[in-house]
Amino acid sequence: MTKPQTSQLRRQMLMAAGAALANPITSVYAQANDDIVLGGSIPLTGVFAFAGVGVNAGINDYLKIFNDAGGIKGRKIKFVHEDTGYKVDVSVATFKKITSQNKINFYYGDSTAFSKTINPELDRMGNILMAGASFATELNDPVKYPNQFIVGPDYSEMMGILLRFIAKEKPGAKVALVHSDSEFGRDPIDEAEALIKTLGLNLAVKIMTPAGSVDVSTEVIKLRRAAPDYTIFHGYILAPIPEFINQGKQMGMTTKWMGTFWTMDSSTVMKMGEAADGFMGVMPYRYYYDTAAKAPMLDKIRQMRPEYQSVPYMQGFLAAMLFAEAAKRTIEAKKELTGKNLKASLNSIKDFDTGGLIGVPITIRGNSIPVGRIYKADMKQQKMVAASDWISL
Repeated sequence: MTKPQTSQLRRQMLMAAGAALANPITSVYAQANDDIVLGGSIPLTGVFAFAGVGVNAGINDYLKIFNDAGGIKGRKIKFVHEDTGYKVDVSVATFKKITSQNKINFYYGDSTAFSKTINPELDRMGNILMAGASFATELNDPVKYPNQFIVGPDYSEMMGILLRFIAKEKPGAKVALVHSDSEFGRDPIDEAEALIKTLGLNLAVKIMTPAGSVDVSTEVIKLRRAAPDYTIFHGYILAPIPEFINQGKQMGMTTKWMGTFWTMDSSTVMKMGEAADGFMGVMPYRYYYDTAAKAPMLDKIRQMRPEYQSVPYMQGFLAAMLFAEAAKRTIEAKKELTGKNLKASLNSIKDFDTGGLIGVPITIRGNSIPVGRIYKADMKQQKMVAASDWISL
């Protein structure tokens, strides 16, 4: 390069630098228009695939609606995820891979174990707000888990909603607690026992079984002797609940059978057969086919997907909605998208309309959304129908 060419190049560089200094908004604006990124450890295969497939579809559908409407001042939310097979080590490796290749703002985890394992990393990084499939009571602690939240009530709050319903329907009722011998199964039991006393109810019996146990004849005899008015199952998806119900009814039991979230998908309850007619449980979201009240988001979902969508789908859809709302509030406040700022924005949500996914406006206190409704199985309609109003704790 000749001397005149070098001088000309230097002048051009100085002019460009001067223009950037005179108008610094240009570079900031370019950065501000970057995509917001949601990462995910999603179990599309393995034992939890039934939930992962639904969650994945729900997240994608909400983000399509959101991005098609223009996103946040033109910024879209991109979903980057991989299948984990519901294995903690794979979930952690997936998290590390996705966060190393993308500037992640939000993350969706596949299990309680993953949420607990990755928490120190979330705290260290400080730039991610996380939700996931777990409703574990332990995660509902803003001090210990400052960068996480639960897309609904935690397991203890679910028990609280069930027990308040029981106390109102039959004051002084005898309640049996039947749970699996897993961390999931044991999670809300101590708090449920304490609340039974507080509400003036009576603990008839407490029974623990292996998660997928087949022979429960001994336990059913114990349950029959205790003669509870209500029997609450927790820590199972399906088995051994149908066996309890079938054997209990054959023995003449008249208890009302109840469950918590992971038992309450419509397709799961319908697999219990005719004996489960009237089976009740707590659900934080409206079912896909619930047309009893105005729900514009459910209308959109039904337009996008004419076939039934599971309750994990609703969980994924709502998680994406809340992530987007947290980002919107943070950007509108002209704050950086850090984990702390995103969580503060999330916790500013008060009387928020979910478009009918939840039947009352929601307020996010701490790390959970403590609201739900009791639904009951109607086997003739092959549907879950509302058995209570919305109950907020």
